[in-house]
Amino acid sequence: MYPYDPRRETVFDDTSRPAPRRRRRRKPRWPQIVALVLICAVVGCGAGFGGATLAVRRAADDTPAAVTTSAPLLVESTMPESGSTVAATAVTGKTVSPRQIYETYVGSTVGITTEITTTNVFGQTVRYPAAGSGFILTADGYILTNYHVIDKANTITVTLYNGDRYDAALIGGDANKDFAVIKIEASGLTPVVLGSSGDLHVGEQACLIGNPLGELTFSLTTGSISALNRSVTTQDGRIHTMIQTDCAINAGNSGGPLFNEYGQVVGIVYAKYASSGVEGLGFAIPMDSIVDMVADLVTYGTITGRPYLGASLATLSASQQQYYQLPAGAYVEVIAPGSCAEAAGLRPGDIITAVNGTSVNGSAQFVVAKDNYKAGDTVSLTVYRDGKTLTLSLCFDEQTAESEAALQAAVDEYLAQQTPQQSGGSTSYYDPFQDFQGFQDYFFSW
Repeated sequence: MYPYDPRRETVFDDTSRPAPRRRRRRKPRWPQIVALVLICAVVGCGAGFGGATLAVRRAADDTPAAVTTSAPLLVESTMPESGSTVAATAVTGKTVSPRQIYETYVGSTVGITTEITTTNVFGQTVRYPAAGSGFILTADGYILTNYHVIDKANTITVTLYNGDRYDAALIGGDANKDFAVIKIEASGLTPVVLGSSGDLHVGEQACLIGNPLGELTFSLTTGSISALNRSVTTQDGRIHTMIQTDCAINAGNSGGPLFNEYGQVVGIVYAKYASSGVEGLGFAIPMDSIVDMVADLVTYGTITGRPYLGASLATLSASQQQYYQLPAGAYVEVIAPGSCAEAAGLRPGDIITAVNGTSVNGSAQFVVAKDNYKAGDTVSLTVYRDGKTLTLSLCFDEQTAESEAALQAAVDEYLAQQTPQQSGGSTSYYDPFQDFQGFQDYFFSW
């Protein structure tokens, strides 16, 4: 955790990247729709840009002020500096009220509506709308939101506080971390100021602005920081480390900004615990955990340096472990040819039980451990194989479209073999776990 400094701020600016064509219209009518909201289960408590500038700005004194600057006072980034200017209005210094935050930054938040096409159980193609929230990163229209807000969307429409509407293009995102950057063709927007989530304290004031139910637009809810480093498991088995807050969160708030008591955005509103009789359990993605990846998206349109194993992993159920007398861990199903997993000597059927001495009891825990490293880092894997424990040295690949495609091809081939091929009354494929109903967790590729 960083030393506590309420004036640590990060500002994005970029004016160099191309943008989609704008569609502008006044006074939108919001559809009465319900946004995408993830339902989570709490499982425990732990613990410029090629044309843009990532900067940390410190206030000169402790007096709240509206700050406009054409250059950062302190640059803490390896990114090349931009020739463009930074212009951000920030409330800095002492704590400020939710009213002040709202008045300053409601114009920096946006409503997001999407149209998604899918196939229903009858094989019919259906289209349905969804809604969420987001917030402005740069004056020229880069916007941050949740990945699940725009996932599988055919169209993305952004509505500003003044009623202007724009078509948005997806720049990129990360489904595992659940954030995405989209872009509208606009200028002169007021971006938020990003603070460090590592400076948060339990009990301090928090508030958020969003679009609950997709129709109660630009609503403010207030509360406090309830817990830090909260481990949350989503329905698809992914594990996230979150900020917990008692600010009211409802469908449509996903992707909106979580403000600290200094008017800085320290998290992306993510989800709430949805269960009968449960209230006040909301979660936000800590800004510190994604800020570098967001910078990459604004700069390059992709995320660089992500570690990649080049293997598909699963989690054995308790019954599988007991029946076959196997340890808990990440079960290796498929390995991509030429990947770092293959180079390290991993084999299908291996069970990874630890990464650099940190125990993992399934695929999701392996991902949490992996995300502490970058492409090119070398780690020691503890592996169970045929009744023996091995130690393998692995240097992570970088996750790219090519490496993902190579693994996907290997997975497709593996899945094709799952269908027994009849030949002379016998089958050519045997599943050692065929007596069980599959794996406990989802089948992931890492």
